[in-house]
Amino acid sequence: MKVTKALTRLKGTDKDPVFLLLHGWGSNEYDLPDLLNYCGAGSADYASLQAPIAYGMGYTWFGTWAHEGVPEGQSLTDQALEAATAIDEWVTANIPATRPVVSLGFSQGGLLAAHLLRVNPERYAAAVSCSGWLAPGSLPGDAELAARKPPVFYGHGSIDDIFPKADVDAMGEFWRAHATLTEQVYPGMAHSMNMPEMRDIQRFLESNGFIRPRIW
Repeated sequence: MKVTKALTRLKGTDKDPVFLLLHGWGSNEYDLPDLLNYCGAGSADYASLQAPIAYGMGYTWFGTWAHEGVPEGQSLTDQALEAATAIDEWVTANIPATRPVVSLGFSQGGLLAAHLLRVNPERYAAAVSCSGWLAPGSLPGDAELAARKPPVFYGHGSIDDIFPKADVDAMGEFWRAHATLTEQVYPGMAHSMNMPEMRDIQRFLESNGFIRPRIW
């Protein structure tokens, strides 16, 4: 697997953070950049990647699944590692090593935004996972990740029925042990995002120094 297409804005200094944007099942690289306007990062640099596998009118990070773009078990473990490795290779080739990278994604992209920290703990400064879930099994980077405890935001809806509750619980449990986790559950929200989540992401990014606090 190889990432070959991305929408980018990389105009900052060699120390400014870059937001790595990872879309969900059936979407594309144009889906998430505008989202930065709603979480206080509208002027930030970003790289929004297109998943390599065509699906319908868009693209997918995983080629096979149990239902609705959601692989399970060993299939998920294998595909998540393949996709995260491809993303990490794109980052290595296209973003200067001096620039902090904050990964942000939704659904499949939410899983991978967090998974990147497991694949390469030294490279990624933080992750924002919107309605993501956890790939089972262990990775060589997990021990280093637990020592580093990078900031991770995990937001999901209270009535999201795309994943079993056990998968959502596993996501929170893993990241509480391996990161400095901010987890938010949004009442009445299904497999989606909403404005309260955007405001929470803004607070998360501000408190960890990735964007400047907005003065009204």
